[in-house]
Amino acid sequence: MKAAVFREPNQPLSIEEVTISKPGPREVLVRNSAVGVCHSDVHFWDGAFPHPVPTILGHEAAGIVEAVGDMVSAVKPGDHVVSILSPFCGSCEYCMTGHMSVCHTVNREFFQRAETAPPRMSVGSEPMNQFLNLSAFAEQMLVHENALCAIDPEMPMDRACLIGCGVITGVGSVFNAAQVEPGSSVAVIGCGGVGLSAINGAAIAGAGRILAVDLDKGKLDLARQFGATDTVNPNDGEAVGQVMEMTGGGVDYSFECIGLKQTAEQAFHMLRPRGLATLIGMIPPTVNIELPGILVMVQEKRIQGSVMGSNRFRVDFPRLVEFYKQGKLHLDQMVSDRIGMEGITDALANLKEHKTGVARQVVVMD
Repeated sequence: MKAAVFREPNQPLSIEEVTISKPGPREVLVRNSAVGVCHSDVHFWDGAFPHPVPTILGHEAAGIVEAVGDMVSAVKPGDHVVSILSPFCGSCEYCMTGHMSVCHTVNREFFQRAETAPPRMSVGSEPMNQFLNLSAFAEQMLVHENALCAIDPEMPMDRACLIGCGVITGVGSVFNAAQVEPGSSVAVIGCGGVGLSAINGAAIAGAGRILAVDLDKGKLDLARQFGATDTVNPNDGEAVGQVMEMTGGGVDYSFECIGLKQTAEQAFHMLRPRGLATLIGMIPPTVNIELPGILVMVQEKRIQGSVMGSNRFRVDFPRLVEFYKQGKLHLDQMVSDRIGMEGITDALANLKEHKTGVARQVVVMD
């Protein structure tokens, strides 16, 4: 298969011929149809989050099942599927209590091949490291069955792929992690693909007021299409102050979708008493956030994290597809560009440079 191979941080990905193995007992071979380029890919491409090389980045994929191992029961050849980077084992404490999104933190070995088995991917005699159990910037993926969800075959693939990361991260954090109540007030900091999805999710959940916060006027305009009722541009004055004034004392829920110390702390300060801040952005491992302890105690403000929208993806994905079909989930507006595999490096650079007008660039496989 052809794949975009990552060998060195901040360098162009090379299009190479990669050998992919046949499925093991619980593995599935998927021919990718469309793959979203996510800011999480940028964090590994630019070296902020180290990863063994060579590898194939990409994790937001939709495709068609080509072959399955003899123990696979979740999908079958011909199924249209969406992948996820948080597979589940189904038997650990977290899975058994409905928190499958954190299963992979304690059961990584469950999803790997046995040491005696050949690598899933290789270039000649050189093994290829698999990225987040997926490696989607390629014509095919070989993955564990518990990283896939079958979806309605009528769903367009170039929009279905977005559900697998950016959309579930944003919408899921609203539905599953924060459980936003109808009529409540919400602030979303950062209006990229994840932030727009959080705004869209808050609108579907029935939030009464949704404040979009971003420095980019174009993204703020787009946020209104996704359900924002108000916009806040920090260029016009300190963001927390604007939010407090506009809401008369703060919001019920805030969502940080960038991954910075400053914005994480702002998400907390934007809250009214008893408010809940949810951190979604990828804050670098060495960065700590600082909060005034007295406000946590006296005002009972709360802060939490949410990874991959705290998903139960085989329940969540079909529901999101249905929301799209009903016109409630605005995936059409999220796709800012469709590219080929050779355009991935430029797409990563666009995200790193915060290029105006870029929400989600989608690699469409030929």
